[in-house]
Amino acid sequence: MHIPPDWGVFATLLVSFLAFWVVFGSLFFGPFLKLLGERERRLKDLTDRTERLLQEEKAAVAERERQLASIRRDAMEKRETERRQAETEAAQTIDEARAEARGELDRVRVGIEKSIEAAQVELQQMARTLAAELAQRVLGRAVNTGGTLNN
Repeated sequence: MHIPPDWGVFATLLVSFLAFWVVFGSLFFGPFLKLLGERERRLKDLTDRTERLLQEEKAAVAERERQLASIRRDAMEKRETERRQAETEAAQTIDEARAEARGELDRVRVGIEKSIEAAQVELQQMARTLAAELAQRVLGRAVNTGGTLNN
């Protein structure tokens, strides 16, 4: 069986298809494709902006870490300087205290030596007096104490 083509129906279908294509293309497909293109462009812009912001964030973090490292280094140097200064001041204070203690010890030693010398002189005088008294009692007469006794 052979069905011949109906050119009138075919032409009507072709004209209706072209009319619908023009109407739907201008009313629906064009704006829809335009909207899709705009969304794709905005998405690409947002992706680029996100990447740029991520790079800026990485740079800001690196800069902050560099600044923190610098601040830490400065703080450690300052702490070390202050520690050395405190050690120097402590050493000076200790040296001054030692010198003062040595001076006081020397003064006390000199005082003790003077006291010993005075005690020795007093003991010698007491020994002479006691020897004279003992000699007077043993001899039963007065002994001349005007001279000095030799040791």
